[in-house]
Amino acid sequence: MPTGIIWGHAILLLVANGLLAQITGGGFRPPNGVPGFQPVATSPANIAPALTAPPVGAPAAAPVNTTPPAAGASPFNSTQFGSQPAPGVAPLATTPVANTQPTAPATPAAGAAIGASLGAGPTSPLQVTPVANTTATATAAVVARDPGELSNAAGQVLREYSISDYTSKVTTTNKPEQAIIDWILRETGNDVWFSEPLGFLTANREKVTVYHTPEMQKIVANVIDRFVATQAESQVLGLRVVTIGSPDWRATAHPLLRPIAVQTPGIEAWLVSKENAAILAAELARRSDYQEHSAPTLVLHNGQPQTIAKIRPRSFVKNVHLREGTLPGYELEMGKVEEGYSLQISPLFAADGSTIDAVIKCHVDQIERLMPVQIGVPTYGTAQRQQIQIQVPQMSSYRLHERFRWPTDHVLVISAGVGPTPGPDKPNPLGIKIPFMNSAPRADALLFVEARGKASQNLVGQPIPSASAPNYGGRY
Repeated sequence: MPTGIIWGHAILLLVANGLLAQITGGGFRPPNGVPGFQPVATSPANIAPALTAPPVGAPAAAPVNTTPPAAGASPFNSTQFGSQPAPGVAPLATTPVANTQPTAPATPAAGAAIGASLGAGPTSPLQVTPVANTTATATAAVVARDPGELSNAAGQVLREYSISDYTSKVTTTNKPEQAIIDWILRETGNDVWFSEPLGFLTANREKVTVYHTPEMQKIVANVIDRFVATQAESQVLGLRVVTIGSPDWRATAHPLLRPIAVQTPGIEAWLVSKENAAILAAELARRSDYQEHSAPTLVLHNGQPQTIAKIRPRSFVKNVHLREGTLPGYELEMGKVEEGYSLQISPLFAADGSTIDAVIKCHVDQIERLMPVQIGVPTYGTAQRQQIQIQVPQMSSYRLHERFRWPTDHVLVISAGVGPTPGPDKPNPLGIKIPFMNSAPRADALLFVEARGKASQNLVGQPIPSASAPNYGGRY
């Protein structure tokens, strides 16, 4: 046999034997039948590991490099099989094999653990170290430790006031104790409960709990006594809302009026005895510009608020929106204004019934006129444009929010000044109202408030206290 063929077979046997040794993890074995080498028997135990399928997730083996190795070097690249080089063979530089399995993103600390796991071989499972959640949960404010007891540097004391005798008889609201809280805040102001010294105020249907100084406790006790002493007995109030076209009624009524201080600009108030109030009402009713809007008689629990209102909706065209592909090609947006007045009164009678405190809120809104505006919109199916009229309301309003105190045998008269009327105006002599021609009515609005005593009996006359109004400091 020619020498070249013999050497070719020898090289192929060397390659095959080296591949087997590389798979089985053993040393280099020369092939059988090669001159100068002793044959080495191979057992099935050495071959079995090579026939075992790689575990799931292991990287696929690279193809065998059949390029003849350089002189003195191993003919195999161990990185193709992910195993260590055979004993006695110089190790070659390995190229990392990319892991094609998806892994969760890791922080630098977790990445180090993953790198160490990959170095153990392609069949080693990935070891991911859990990373603690570093999201901050603490608040920015510095929280001091629990002091263990409330501060009483100003001599604060804790007291509870029973109010069940009052709340058990009020059936017009689900929270009758709210009226007590409101009146306490009107007497004390809000600031004393949100500044130094430390204090708090809470209430339920059974009791009111207060923590504050002894001076503040006296104010709170006085307010609660006015509720509990009357035991929510119903009181009768007479209200009358009228308007006078001209303010000159004051000229004849001036001797009957006793003015009191009012904080709201433009508002005036007087005290009138019940006899003089009847005379004044009769004189005003004779005027041609007199109009009575409401005269209800209210029966309400002491301290509880009640509202009367006379509202009418006024609609107008607020806007126009284009609607392509529809007839007539646009859509009108309507607006609405609640025109009229809303009056809320919250009276609190003294324990002996001689005086009355009342918080009065009144809102009056009136549309003076609707200002027309022409908007051009395209005509459906043509190139022409048509004019659509929208309206912008010109409003006039006023607000009254005031607290009054007066003796129960007098009548409180309040004037809001000349302004929008609190209700529909009288029709003109022809009975026709021409839009945009008639100006909005203006009048002097008057409110009469009269305490008529308990619902079960008439109020007995009491001595007339001073008519001077105390300074409430805005607490109303």
